[in-house]
Amino acid sequence: MIRWVKVGEEKLRGIKWADDDNLLITTSGTGQIQGFRTEWFLLRDYNVQRNEVRDLPGDTPGSYARVVKMVVGPVMVRVIDGHTVAFVPGVYAGRGEALFRCDLTTGLTSAVRVDDNDYEDQEWLVDGQGRLAADWDYDRQTQRWSIDVYRGNTASEVASGHAGLDIPSVVGFGPTADTLIVWSVENNKRVWRLLSMSDGKFSPMPAGMDFDDTIDDRLTGLLIGGIDDGDVPQYVFLNPAWESRWQAIVKAFEGNQVTFVSKSSDFSEVVVRVNGPDYGYRYILIDLGKNSAVPIGNVYAGLDTSFAVRRIDYAAADGMEIPAYLTLPSGRPAHNLPLIVLPHGGPAVRDTAEFDWWSQALAAQGYAVLRPNYRGSDIDRAFLAAGFGQWGRKMQTDLSDGVRYLVKQGIADPTRVCIVGASYGGYAALAGVTLDPTVYRCAVSVAGVSDLARMMRWEGRGGLDARDTERYWDRFWGVSGAGDPLLDSLSPIKHIDAVKVPVLLIHGRDDTVVPYEQSQIMFDALHSAHKQVELVTLNREDHWLSRGATRLQMLQATVDFLRKYNPPD
Repeated sequence: MIRWVKVGEEKLRGIKWADDDNLLITTSGTGQIQGFRTEWFLLRDYNVQRNEVRDLPGDTPGSYARVVKMVVGPVMVRVIDGHTVAFVPGVYAGRGEALFRCDLTTGLTSAVRVDDNDYEDQEWLVDGQGRLAADWDYDRQTQRWSIDVYRGNTASEVASGHAGLDIPSVVGFGPTADTLIVWSVENNKRVWRLLSMSDGKFSPMPAGMDFDDTIDDRLTGLLIGGIDDGDVPQYVFLNPAWESRWQAIVKAFEGNQVTFVSKSSDFSEVVVRVNGPDYGYRYILIDLGKNSAVPIGNVYAGLDTSFAVRRIDYAAADGMEIPAYLTLPSGRPAHNLPLIVLPHGGPAVRDTAEFDWWSQALAAQGYAVLRPNYRGSDIDRAFLAAGFGQWGRKMQTDLSDGVRYLVKQGIADPTRVCIVGASYGGYAALAGVTLDPTVYRCAVSVAGVSDLARMMRWEGRGGLDARDTERYWDRFWGVSGAGDPLLDSLSPIKHIDAVKVPVLLIHGRDDTVVPYEQSQIMFDALHSAHKQVELVTLNREDHWLSRGATRLQMLQATVDFLRKYNPPD
């Protein structure tokens, strides 16, 4: 260790080097912004040589408007005339979002662009020379999106349209500085296209570049590779020499999962995260010049090994194939095991075979853990769309169909199955004991939704922002606004009489995504109906269980509850 720095009581969200002397530190806190309680993000520059910390963006000399110490988008780092410059999306008080130019060498901050329209969401892209190259915005009043490119200080609109959801946006630069990658949804498929900045024409992505995510050069923003999602991510680099080096790294760790973390500018040194039987779960620094691999440290202190994760596929009741991941406890035969169903949140994300701290913790207690990618998960666009209108319906029975599959295989004991989850998974846990109540002997809901109509009214307090949110939930819930009577049929709190098993509710006080009241009202309703229910409050905790102490509190409360009502022994 050469330096250490204390940055306050906020939650650490990320660190990355701007150059060899400056480390950018992103933190967040929960507070009031424009009358609403929300999560706000801060950025600090830590200069290692001077051992100094300062907020970014700093004040802009000569400006009448106050810079709000808040970051509202991705930070771009460029080297201009020997100076390291961070371009930071931030906010001017009383004006709107702005793009700030923060010179880390001189310490000076200036505004590059200011968006004075409160109804627009705007993002910017800066090229390798520090020039504004493009912006794209969305007007929530008119539902119009547009993409502009810059020639000097002049912006020209090159693409536009209207969308209530699935709004086209710029992913970043293509492999050259005169192209942009544009994301859109067409015919229920996710599409990436190259947009020429010179003539505004679209073209298909070159062969081999239709990735699920990009790897960009940190100083130019150009596309240098991509990530293909699957059971584990697969990495591709466009530079043939780099691709050859990466494949050599993967081969050297054959039989283990290898995750790309970062690299030196010439790809001679690479940091990877390795998970598997040979290396445990740790970070390793690879020096390709010296042909050496040096462990940096374990991802979790004291955790040297992890439980193996198995991919399984089973058929839902309607025949749809559901991919899932099964984690088994060690030292026990895979027969008649106690089972925890652990549906992910979102719902429009996905589980993978990569290390998952929650399922690993439960497997360590002796449980088999099933993580289904129910319909509505982001496997691909068609699979995600299969979940539209299926909250509490087929998205729910996809979970219990997984239980029936494992019982038929002889792996799970049908009398010892509980359901545990957070966010959407928390809703699914409550729905499991109310809407599909014969499968589970207990349920743990962390930050779950219990009353959908009340949730939609809470979301609706935000004006135009709420209209976007309502359209999203209408899509998944299959309803038409907060007054739709169908919401009651999908709300666990409206089916309290169906609950015959113990329920544990856990919720963070600082949750700005699903309000704490969703668990409080469910607890009150269950308690009034004389059901077995417990409520654990996580003080100073948000929706994402960001603090180590309260994450541990959640895990301990969950394990204690499960061992009491579904003992693994």
